[in-house]
Amino acid sequence: MRRTIIALALVTLGAASVRSDGSAATLQARPAVNEILWDKYGVPHVYGKDAAAVFYGYGYAQAQSHADEILRLYGESRGRGAEYWGQPYEETTIWLLKNDVPARSKRWYDAQEPRFKANLDAFAKGMNDYAAAHPDAIDPSVKVVLPVSGIDVVAHAHRLMNFVYVASPNAGGEGEFTAGEDGSNTWAISGAKTASGRPMLLQNPHLSWSTNYFTYYEAHLVGPDFEIYGATQIGLPIIRFAFNQQMGISNTVNSMLGATTYKLTLKDDGYLFDGAVRRFDVKTLRYKLRQSDGTTIEKPLGLKTSVHGPIFERTDGTVTALRVAGLDRPAMLHQYFDMVTAKNYAAFTAAMKRLQVPTFNISYADRDGNVEYIFNGIAPRRSSGDSTFWRGLVPGDTSQYVWTEVHPYEDLPRVTNPPAGFIQNTNDPPWFPSWPTPIKAGDYPAYIAPRGPESFRAQNSLKMMAENEKITFEKFVQLKLSTRSLLADRTLPDLIAAAKDNPAPDLQAAVKLLSDWDRNYSSNNRAGLLFEEWARLFAGPNFGGQANYAVAFDAAKPTSTPTGIKDPAAAVKMLGEAIVTTTQKYGALDRAFGEVSRFKLGDVDLPGDSNVGGLGPFRVITWGPLDASGKRYPQHGETWIGMIEFTTPIKAYGLMTYGNSRQRGTKHRSDQLTLLSKHEFRELWLQRRQIEANISERTPLKP
Repeated sequence: MRRTIIALALVTLGAASVRSDGSAATLQARPAVNEILWDKYGVPHVYGKDAAAVFYGYGYAQAQSHADEILRLYGESRGRGAEYWGQPYEETTIWLLKNDVPARSKRWYDAQEPRFKANLDAFAKGMNDYAAAHPDAIDPSVKVVLPVSGIDVVAHAHRLMNFVYVASPNAGGEGEFTAGEDGSNTWAISGAKTASGRPMLLQNPHLSWSTNYFTYYEAHLVGPDFEIYGATQIGLPIIRFAFNQQMGISNTVNSMLGATTYKLTLKDDGYLFDGAVRRFDVKTLRYKLRQSDGTTIEKPLGLKTSVHGPIFERTDGTVTALRVAGLDRPAMLHQYFDMVTAKNYAAFTAAMKRLQVPTFNISYADRDGNVEYIFNGIAPRRSSGDSTFWRGLVPGDTSQYVWTEVHPYEDLPRVTNPPAGFIQNTNDPPWFPSWPTPIKAGDYPAYIAPRGPESFRAQNSLKMMAENEKITFEKFVQLKLSTRSLLADRTLPDLIAAAKDNPAPDLQAAVKLLSDWDRNYSSNNRAGLLFEEWARLFAGPNFGGQANYAVAFDAAKPTSTPTGIKDPAAAVKMLGEAIVTTTQKYGALDRAFGEVSRFKLGDVDLPGDSNVGGLGPFRVITWGPLDASGKRYPQHGETWIGMIEFTTPIKAYGLMTYGNSRQRGTKHRSDQLTLLSKHEFRELWLQRRQIEANISERTPLKP
């Protein structure tokens, strides 16, 4: 395994102080001026004399780093993407209008608590002021969105959370939101399990590397009575993956079903419901569509609504209705802000109990030694059925399945300070947040979450945490970087035994290659490509199939099953097919993994490593198809990485793998890619003197 290089300098949140209970804490000095200090990696350190000034600076910073994409996202969330940019945005416009997102966003904005509404307005003003001061930095095609407002900020967040994560645009069509398949990781470890006696937290989302609403942004915000460091999706005014001098949180996409798609039975210009024909509520909306010559035409949009929700028609003619939970809860952004500025566990819990954040597993750690996992979200209270039933097309002709209430916070699976001293999640259902697991799936309704096999990535996470004690920070980093293929561990002994006596020269070469492999997806390994091709045949395209294992997954043995090969002869035949496929695709059986799999952004082109989580690596990269040169590049995977130890002063390292800016002419698009390739991390500069020593630019602010 490649040596991990990481300096052991302590990274502070400020000068040490003593709290009233006698325990050590760290505090930043109250900001004397409003300004942004930009460090050499393009991370904004925003200082504000009040909260509104911090939000203003944060909006200004996001515009400097990502204005073109944020303005496009805000224009879409207004329901005017088709008007601004034409036919490619028409489908999104229709989706948002049918789901009432633009109009509801105005209502949600009006419902904000006045002081927090002022913060949202300040965030938008920061963007506008940047655009006014730097008009040449903004792509002309998105200037039509300016100026933006607090309503746009709310609309973007509403669209992202409720109509991408909870109910994707495919929810009314043929598919489902699948970002969680390529996943995110999190660990929170109590002091009882660490060498220093201090808790540790891992923040490690994995989402698309392409430019869109999933792009993460790293920032440091310092106000008069709060400090937040971490990352969030561009365009959001709050930091979701955050830590402060007292605590930190991480998020992972969960399997909570906050939306239901109903199949309607049409009859007599209406639909059947409880044995009678009901009429649709019908109205006509209008939207504008930009033409290729720059003119616009107005188009009608018929909107039908049933008792379930808005109506959509699939390509096969199936008529569906969509029901989404949480559309009466406008305070998601405010709740997040209060969560990540919490001064203690009680304040964090009080914020969580508002239940405004519609989805995501939330993991928590604090300086006082608390660790917690919460299967968070707005979960409809359903009458019956399991998650498979509710994930599909639900019969819409009966009120039996039309839910009207949601579960309170107290009903959600949650683990606080488990005996094992850790919690983990890798997008897996909530049944194994620690081991031995303190949660019993049978204590919860069958529809709350799936009860199927744990992914190999989840098993790798659980296994590493369960098997290691007195974890040093260096060990914590080493475990985070695991590229180990558990699928290989469970199958290669049987495969090699079955194939070793086969006299075919190509099989003998494959057996030698696989026998010599350490089963890590390092950049210089020469067996990983072959194993990937074989595993795709053995376990299916997503590596999750269970049919070919000798021993099926057993919930009583979640870190050692499934295992073995049920039909060795069939597995050897698959190996023969994989040999042919590997040689055809890559030109040789034993190409070095990093010759084919590349970390490439702009002019930076480096050997890549690791693989999709279905094969077992904890460090996740989902590789795209081969290009004409026979190379492939990341589609999803490692994005923001934050590793925090709650020592005094705090120790923190991290990485924004694809850089912290995508604006034209930026120096910060690929400046962290070398660190990713070398398994290195940056110190996260939090103390003022560190930031001043690494400053690249200073922006005075006049909110």
